[in-house]
Amino acid sequence: MYPDEFDYYEAATVSEAIDLLEEHAMAETELLAGGHSLLPAMKTGLSSPEVLIDIGGIEELHGVSVEDGTLVIGAMTTYSDLLDVEAAAEHAPAFTAAVEQVGDRQVRNRGTVGGNLAHADPASDLPGAAMASDVTLVTRGPDGERSVPAEEFFFGMYATDLGPSELVTRVEIPSAAGAVGTYAKKPSPSSGYAMVGVAALVEVDGGDVASARIGASGVMDHGVRLGPVEDALVGETLDEDTIEAAAGHATDDLDTAMMMDDLQASAEFRGRLLEVYTERALEEAMDRVSAPAAAD
Repeated sequence: MYPDEFDYYEAATVSEAIDLLEEHAMAETELLAGGHSLLPAMKTGLSSPEVLIDIGGIEELHGVSVEDGTLVIGAMTTYSDLLDVEAAAEHAPAFTAAVEQVGDRQVRNRGTVGGNLAHADPASDLPGAAMASDVTLVTRGPDGERSVPAEEFFFGMYATDLGPSELVTRVEIPSAAGAVGTYAKKPSPSSGYAMVGVAALVEVDGGDVASARIGASGVMDHGVRLGPVEDALVGETLDEDTIEAAAGHATDDLDTAMMMDDLQASAEFRGRLLEVYTERALEEAMDRVSAPAAAD
């Protein structure tokens, strides 16, 4: 199918993008980043913007750096470009583990980190990983710059804290060097999106779990932290018994009546999948923690 007609603008700077958003505030306007979500929606008629603002050429939105112990990712950085930076896996192991499982090579070559998070698809891999990684999204609009923690950024399905004339400019991740990060995913057989995806960031000290952050996608209408799982891990030895017991708490803080329920999986089945994939993510973390000792 062909999309409806729209006006196209190409922004050269963030300020120009904001000006265009304000200028067309009364029209249905969309920002074009990687386009992997927006363009198919336009072709199928699910989205019909009157104005399209292309931000792909804004240089300041590209690139990855480490600044004062924080991994800084430009919003228009592609998944592949992020994975090519060696420091990314070192500083943000859970986040990059999720990025590695996004789509396929073609998608990762074109899709963008900021576009993924701003789109807020509940079945996307990154929202849960962002929560596990303590991500902060930096936005800019007419009133200046804001920093929004991932846990406050996602409101619901395709709904975020972004204002109508704001855009995400960068993603900041505090260094988790020394921790292990994993991502376990049950992909949809039709789309590859996450029916359930669980990201785990675990730090072990002296054999016991010193800290744990667990985030999940695909279960609710937005990414969630699994606090009861984290509480069950901290202070315990990271072994099979601890992991099994902790994973059993995966749905404790979730409103099961509001779980995603569709043709691919019922809410009840998703709850069970969440426990299973939480266990798998933690088992992989356990294996990575013990790997250096085994190598010796």
